[in-house]
Amino acid sequence: MADIDPGLSLHERRARMAAEVLEGMVDRAASGRTDRAEGALALHKDVYTDPVRFQAEKHKLFHQMPIVAGLSQDIANPGDVMLFEAAGPSIVVGRGKDGEVRAFRNICTHRAAKLLLGEEAVCQRKPRLTCPFHAWTFDLEGKLIAQPGKEGFAGHADGARDLMPVAAREWAGLIFVQIEGTMDLDAHLAEFAPVLEILELEKAEPVKRGHIDTASNWKYALDTYGEGYHFAALHPNNIGITHMSDVALFTPYGRHHRISFPEKRMAGLAKIPRAQWPQSDYGGVHLLFPNTVIFVGSVEPGKTFVQLFRLFPSDVGQMRCQFAVYAPGGVRDAAHRAETEMGYDLTEQVVRTEDYAQAAQSYANLLDAPADFRVILGSNEIALQRLHQNIAAAIAMPL
Repeated sequence: MADIDPGLSLHERRARMAAEVLEGMVDRAASGRTDRAEGALALHKDVYTDPVRFQAEKHKLFHQMPIVAGLSQDIANPGDVMLFEAAGPSIVVGRGKDGEVRAFRNICTHRAAKLLLGEEAVCQRKPRLTCPFHAWTFDLEGKLIAQPGKEGFAGHADGARDLMPVAAREWAGLIFVQIEGTMDLDAHLAEFAPVLEILELEKAEPVKRGHIDTASNWKYALDTYGEGYHFAALHPNNIGITHMSDVALFTPYGRHHRISFPEKRMAGLAKIPRAQWPQSDYGGVHLLFPNTVIFVGSVEPGKTFVQLFRLFPSDVGQMRCQFAVYAPGGVRDAAHRAETEMGYDLTEQVVRTEDYAQAAQSYANLLDAPADFRVILGSNEIALQRLHQNIAAAIAMPL
């Protein structure tokens, strides 16, 4: 893939990348070929079922790496806060009076009560955080600003503590949180950063959100986003109608990647001059390592949407997907909102009843499989091979 010229505007960079992706998909569609790894890769079933491996993943990936807590417009205004709990400890993410995003442990420094209650990832208007137990109050910079009966705590080193901060950074419309250690987001994103920048996620307005709980290992569910090999068999009544099965354009960016699945109609474009091709919006399935999928699609040219899937492990065989859909550039009118909401509803149904239902069934079967059973990933499942290799390297546990 050609480098993105940083001298171009975001719009120009996005248009060029859209053209490049379209050319790649037309080529794959016309030839019927898919991007491949060097060969097949066998994974012992323990990669999905081993509790020891699972604990290493939770610690190394979800506590010691930057994790997406949401998008900028999820807490758009000073005084907006939201809960972020799926990665482990309860965390409050808020936008202070100065417009800066900060994160804190959701724990009062008096008696450890939760300061913020409610549904995860839903914006609440709370310029101050007041403990429901004894009314200690903190601002969104984490400072203790009100303490009823403070004379009772005078003279003690722990008698008037501020909130406990958690590393947080807002970048290009994404809000990252890291539970442990110092966040080095630039190193984490590396060469993927220019690709994420052109999505202009800072302008994406939240429209609808929810979650899907599934009795599957989180990685098995995440695997369903990385290959189109299953389209014809698992999705015969939706994406299997419109898209080619087992044909994909794969672009790696370090630990991250983008994968694009050609529509069947694209094969015919190879027979006509490039200048006569229809307008194409930039899109694709973007994996932001380790657990976030950003899908940019369009209903028709000029009508794009962003879907955000964040997969979190609850246990070795249980996971929750936080799913939200956004309108790039904001909601224009009631019809636009309805179209975007429909994009949520249709996708949620397919993911829940087809992809995740299959993941749960397969995971249950893995538990009962012989002790030496191995899952086999074909060379055509290159994105899955790389994902598992990168996870194994990050947790220092070989496949």
